[in-house]
Amino acid sequence: MLPRNTFALGGAASGKSQWAEALANSSGLRKTYLATGRIWDDEVQERVKIHRARRDAGWRTVECPLDLAEPLSRLSSGEIALIDCATMWLSNHLMEGRDLAQAQSDLLQALRRCPTPWIIVSNEVGQGIVPENAMARQFREAQGRLNIALAAEAEAVVQVIAGLPQVLKGQLP
Repeated sequence: MLPRNTFALGGAASGKSQWAEALANSSGLRKTYLATGRIWDDEVQERVKIHRARRDAGWRTVECPLDLAEPLSRLSSGEIALIDCATMWLSNHLMEGRDLAQAQSDLLQALRRCPTPWIIVSNEVGQGIVPENAMARQFREAQGRLNIALAAEAEAVVQVIAGLPQVLKGQLP
């Protein structure tokens, strides 16, 4: 049985998004992809194109780089939400100069109120060297706090390494 909510964590290009998409596809529910990325250059445009090409016509995509609460609240029974990804969402808030603690609190409340199962993808950013600049350190710390909070909310937590899911919490179907 599919967990009520799942947190997929991994490094960059680890296969976490593909794994999360496969989990959503296996659910038998109507799929809603909540896209948090912003396209700011050709490289990002290409990554978005690759992500879109992987999803078939059964996916509904909602662009939500900052506000996830509103689209999460509009979901209805028989749907599953895939949020890809918390890292881009947090980056967007940081770049906008928003209060990161408040944004995190708002997101967690929205996830708790979400009437459908959800899967959220995020990057693990704390296993490298200490960044040289203050903004990068602020982001790394905020991402770590967000990942800890998302893992606490989720029934299942999976770390994806080289495309292979490693269950850290709960069970998967």
